[in-house]
Amino acid sequence: MWFANRTNVHGVSPSMIRIPHTYVSSDGAVIELPARERSSARALINCALAGGAVALALGVYGRVHEPTHRAIVDLGFPSLLAMKSWLTAVATALAIFQLLSALRIYGRVQPRRPTASWLPAAHRWSGTAAFVISLPVAYHCLWSLGFATDRGARPIVHGLLGCAFYGAMATKLLSLRATRLPRWAIPVIGATLVTTLTGIFLTSSLWFFTTVDFPALPHG
Repeated sequence: MWFANRTNVHGVSPSMIRIPHTYVSSDGAVIELPARERSSARALINCALAGGAVALALGVYGRVHEPTHRAIVDLGFPSLLAMKSWLTAVATALAIFQLLSALRIYGRVQPRRPTASWLPAAHRWSGTAAFVISLPVAYHCLWSLGFATDRGARPIVHGLLGCAFYGAMATKLLSLRATRLPRWAIPVIGATLVTTLTGIFLTSSLWFFTTVDFPALPHG
């Protein structure tokens, strides 16, 4: 606070002085952030860094790994791409349900109506189911197909979104167990998950269904 009232000496203004955990207000006063806000920012940054490390590790593995072009399991679908496309579509639908249910639970949609007692549990389990369903897709993307950079923009964007999705997932899982996060953190991370998964659907499932094969369902 001593710096806020100092006169301008040697051409250095208060706004040019940067003290850790402070910001300069419009009238030139140096305001110290409360300890709670500093702790919240630190916890969120740690979660984000961990998520970024997960995304980077997946991207590096996908790039250096030699694709096998084989499938571990196809779940009865006519091809590996058909299995990946349908599982991605189901995971995306579950993620969108989780987003809509979150808006309902937190009163962003129909705030005057009581929330159904089953909705919070359905919200949690839809997220868990989406994550579990996505795992065979991610495994085959990395192990069987790899991170392709020589087949146009679509596979590159698809691969980047896949890495970003699991990075955001790691960030969210850590954030749910962290304390004193900013109130906006979980909604923003959740929206990022839904956005990246929707992008994955558009660059894989929708492309497959519209250009390769549809419905490509499991054999009877």
